[in-house]
Amino acid sequence: MALRLGDTAPNFKATTTEGEIDFYEYLGDSWGILFSHPADYTPVCTTELGRTALLKEEFAKRNVKVLAVSVDPIDKHFGWRDDINETQHCTVDFPIIADETKTVANLYDMIHPNASATATVRSLFVIGPDKLVKLMITYPASTGRNFHEVLRVIDSLQLTAKHSLATPANWQPGEDLIVVPAVSTEDAIKKFPKGVKVIKPYLRYTPQPDAQ
Repeated sequence: MALRLGDTAPNFKATTTEGEIDFYEYLGDSWGILFSHPADYTPVCTTELGRTALLKEEFAKRNVKVLAVSVDPIDKHFGWRDDINETQHCTVDFPIIADETKTVANLYDMIHPNASATATVRSLFVIGPDKLVKLMITYPASTGRNFHEVLRVIDSLQLTAKHSLATPANWQPGEDLIVVPAVSTEDAIKKFPKGVKVIKPYLRYTPQPDAQ
């Protein structure tokens, strides 16, 4: 059975470039990103891991821990990591899982046989502190992910979790947000002191609470 939004993210133990880990213990009370790569020493993956490393401070500000996964062995991971650091001008210090037995790939349905019978597609999961799956994105092997979009989605998810707010199309941090339907207009006016703009009974905007 494939994972769906709201499902509990499966726990696992794995060998990584940062040592042996238990996934739940590694995450602790943080948010998590688990993202897969078709293979080591491939060009698109190299740029993706480099971009993730360069965004380290942005992930840390959001209390997010990242893990990459590939079905290649750990010795290849170490050599590839050196190449990433050299070519992308970064320091990869997050775990890269060596998933030779495809345990993680199968738990998270990362192998799509019609795309490749052996390599993982570019799956990305955002997992909340409650260990529930909050987001799933899957790209083909040829398309690199936009990690600024991943950060934008995490901002949206965290605003929903903290303030009962949703983000409209093309939203960027600092722009107005939408009051979720579960909150009445009366309660919204009390909850959001910056004001509530009612366009329709079901479409209510309010400024971002924690924006400067």
